[in-house]
Amino acid sequence: MRCDLVDVFGAGPLSGNPLAVVHGADGLDDAQMLRLTQWLGFSETTFLLRPTDPAADYRVRIFYPAGELPFAGHPTLGTCHAWLRAGGAPRREGVCVQECGVGLVDVRGNGDTLAFRAPPFTRSGPLDADERAECARLAGVDLGTVIEAVHVANGPQWRLLRLESAEQVLAARPVPEAPAGTDIGLAAPGSPGSGIDWELRAFFADQHGRLREDPVTGSFNAGVAMHLYQSGLAEGPTVAAQGRMTGADGRIEWERHSDGAVWIGGRCETVSAGAALPVFAS
Repeated sequence: MRCDLVDVFGAGPLSGNPLAVVHGADGLDDAQMLRLTQWLGFSETTFLLRPTDPAADYRVRIFYPAGELPFAGHPTLGTCHAWLRAGGAPRREGVCVQECGVGLVDVRGNGDTLAFRAPPFTRSGPLDADERAECARLAGVDLGTVIEAVHVANGPQWRLLRLESAEQVLAARPVPEAPAGTDIGLAAPGSPGSGIDWELRAFFADQHGRLREDPVTGSFNAGVAMHLYQSGLAEGPTVAAQGRMTGADGRIEWERHSDGAVWIGGRCETVSAGAALPVFAS
């Protein structure tokens, strides 16, 4: 096995969300994948496998420190980037087909700038009053600043709190602990003159119940983009920023095509490639 380190969605070098991609992982079991993911400590680690669907170019399993995810955005782009860099050749010119927990996901681009087709919602619609209040408490925002609270789940169970301003998003102070499975994100229009259309932050609970902030989150961006396009709050090509409060500087590009498909894209950069990994016991 070999491992690549990829920086995804960065506005410049080492400014996005790091991802470890393990090649040749077919011999690993679930416990070994989770153990390596927890040791690395990134928000996600992916494992490249032979596809089981004849329509797929490759299969990937996506782990975060508390378990496995059926889909995640920055791992999708980073894994595709690593697969292409290692010599992968898609069957359809210009489009890679990834097999993962939610099925098949299309990824397009040139290897350094990639975009994935946002998968459909697994849950949408408004949060009830109790959920809205609890999400505001966990995210550390004033409930009175929440304009809208909705489910935007697409694998991860994201819940979106839409606020009035980017300043309110950046001022949020989340609690240190949350129940396992917590996925909460904030979004608001970017500050005037910033060149940013939307400011985002995203929080998830790790295996110890600690609420962690993800530097840049493709799945959350996908859910927010789909909701905003469907609601008429976004139109045309859109640029989102995420990660400022973690020391990152993420840039995520949204686009809705004439067929209604939403694509989420950004820059991918290989930081290191081909580190040898021994086979290890669980």
